[in-house]
Amino acid sequence: MTAIASPRNRKPRRRLRTLGFTAAIVAGLLLASTFANLAMNQAERSATAPYGQMVQTSHGALNVVRTPGNGRSGQTIVLLSGLGTPAPALDFAPLIRELGGYDVVVVEGFGYGYSDQPRVERTVENITSELHEALANADVPRPYVLAGHSIAGFYTLDYANRYRNDVAAVIGIDPTVPAARTIHAEETGVADGGINWVGLIAASGLPRWAATIAPSLVEPDGTAYTSRERDQIRKMAIWNFGNPSVVDETNRMAENARKVQAMRYPDDLPVLTLLASAKEAPAAIALHESRLPNVRRHETVAFPGGHYLHWTHAPAMASKINAFLSTNTR
Repeated sequence: MTAIASPRNRKPRRRLRTLGFTAAIVAGLLLASTFANLAMNQAERSATAPYGQMVQTSHGALNVVRTPGNGRSGQTIVLLSGLGTPAPALDFAPLIRELGGYDVVVVEGFGYGYSDQPRVERTVENITSELHEALANADVPRPYVLAGHSIAGFYTLDYANRYRNDVAAVIGIDPTVPAARTIHAEETGVADGGINWVGLIAASGLPRWAATIAPSLVEPDGTAYTSRERDQIRKMAIWNFGNPSVVDETNRMAENARKVQAMRYPDDLPVLTLLASAKEAPAAIALHESRLPNVRRHETVAFPGGHYLHWTHAPAMASKINAFLSTNTR
């Protein structure tokens, strides 16, 4: 005699079928999105003219972008971007335009802009030695001014101590203060030494669709960028999202912070710190000033803006930089 399934038994089976169909549809959409994203990446790269000059180092090639000044100064300023900035040379464009009296050089680190993305540990030692090698191989005249945004504050600090004779002054653009705090992999969204989930998300094309629907997620604030610059920044944010070099640098934030935490800038090295005062300016100024008691010539200035000061405050920043360097560099 054939058993007849009860209504209670049918419901779980229907749910399982529904879940199976749903999973198959999602998997199909993700697969289609992955292939579409790959094809669009290739098409965009082929149609977009790269900028800069690829300069070889021991670990690979770094993209170096040089914008000669109009001859009023002759001083060279080297700009270093913050963590995860997809196209540093374009990101700094408003500030570069305002620094017309200087020879401006932007060195895009591994995983940034058009630089290589080697699987080389993103320790502070590697990052600063690669920078030094690239500047030397690109024949950038010394001494130069190092200007670092955000996490690059770690690297300007290490660089100034390792290569003091090459540095005329340091400018911090809302630089990160190296504090030996613990940053776990789950807080950064990546698994240290494990699967690069951010890279998998990038490959799926989800960041592309998000940036298409809401361009403000990846494009800079303010009105200082051309439409062409914004378009290329958006594209490069998609291309470079989740790459292994930036993922490794992110995972090493705490490690690198501990390495430079006890360092101080040399006594005779001029240091200008430009801070974003979107939160509490007095507390931020005090924090940065507390790390400069030995530096004979230093100044800290707060601007009423966000972390990416150069997006919206480039003219005021350039004015302060010009005034500081005119009296504080050798």
